[in-house]
Amino acid sequence: LLAGSSRRYSFHEAASAAEGMALLKRLGGEGVRVACVLLDYNLPDGTALGPRFRTPSSAVTRAFRRAHYPDVSDGDWNDWHWQLRHRVRRLAELERILVLSADERAALTADGATLPLGITPYYLSLVAATDPSQPLRRTVVPSSAERLRSPGEAVDPLGEEGHTAVPGLVHRYPDRVLFLVHDFCTTYCRYCTRSRKVGHGELGSSRGNLLAAIEYIREHREVRDVLLSGGDPLSLADEKLGWILEQLRAIPHVELLRIGTKVPVVLPQRITPGLTRLLRRFHPLWMSVHFTHPDECTPEVNRACTRLADAGIPLGSQTVLLRGVNDDVPTMKRLMHELIKLRVRPYYLYQCDPIVGSAHFRTPVAKGLEIIAGLRGHTSGYAIPTYVIDAPGGGGKIPLLPDYVVGRDGDDLLLKNYEGNTYRYTDPG
Repeated sequence: LLAGSSRRYSFHEAASAAEGMALLKRLGGEGVRVACVLLDYNLPDGTALGPRFRTPSSAVTRAFRRAHYPDVSDGDWNDWHWQLRHRVRRLAELERILVLSADERAALTADGATLPLGITPYYLSLVAATDPSQPLRRTVVPSSAERLRSPGEAVDPLGEEGHTAVPGLVHRYPDRVLFLVHDFCTTYCRYCTRSRKVGHGELGSSRGNLLAAIEYIREHREVRDVLLSGGDPLSLADEKLGWILEQLRAIPHVELLRIGTKVPVVLPQRITPGLTRLLRRFHPLWMSVHFTHPDECTPEVNRACTRLADAGIPLGSQTVLLRGVNDDVPTMKRLMHELIKLRVRPYYLYQCDPIVGSAHFRTPVAKGLEIIAGLRGHTSGYAIPTYVIDAPGGGGKIPLLPDYVVGRDGDDLLLKNYEGNTYRYTDPG
């Protein structure tokens, strides 16, 4: 397919090799000349594609590429391996692209960094070059506030270490476990609950570590639900991820597999047809995707979520409430509406966990309740997440709601609706 060619082409996508062969046979029978077959869109360097064949991207990302990666081909830019190899991890790389504030520079040059720097070129394309207060920039570029310890903060605020059965496996709830498959993320969020672990190389995905966790699950028949997290499970190669899922699916009492990930948001190029073919083998498999702000809902992310949803994977969102990022009703409502359009069901809105150095991100709990009150009744029920605090010390998730129950008057329950009006509901004791 050559840019500027006068020939006419049509584009067909097949979900499997067998479906592709059937499509080729049908097209051939209709006298259609097949020019080429592209497998998983892994195009060689220098392949020229006409505009209608290119992966959709936002104007912001296209302008970013022209400014900072002008010689990178579409094939490379849309290759998740290329994105991983070219993550921005050092001060010199970052300041080539961003105009850093004095505070950001100080945080990047201080000794004993708490959480590594790591941002994919794609996600960096969404970050404002000159505005340190931009929401997405605040979530991935370090600040000096990360080094301040405030009352109530802890290295492991959720008490995961105390519920760790074997390395990488947290068994806190009776019938489900958290399986931390490794500690690597493609992009590091500055408010990460597991900043004590991720990016430090302490939790590898060695066969021994993984087998020990899998064996524990096999021996504990009460475990029916396994959540893969880390680090980010989708940053693993298809072969290793497939092996883990295969081992778990072979355990009779494991009913549900879940994956917690931010990869569809920070590295949507990872969601290839090959990956979705792999994942659909292990149904029922659900996915919780970490979204933070409506600016993340780009054409690339739309394509990634569409592929996952079309593979039959139910998608839910997990969003952390962050001061100066998404802590107002209009921003949160816009994010929830964008998620619904992406076929992602808003699931949890988390109060930011009190990890060390997170005070600048945390809001009062009253702010979260205000946001839920601003959504309930003012938008679709499907667009309203459950607001929770993950109780410090391992208490688990505790849901919070505005005060809709006013009280009782005899046999009547007094209820307040989204407009603030009070209604009586007959409810004899």
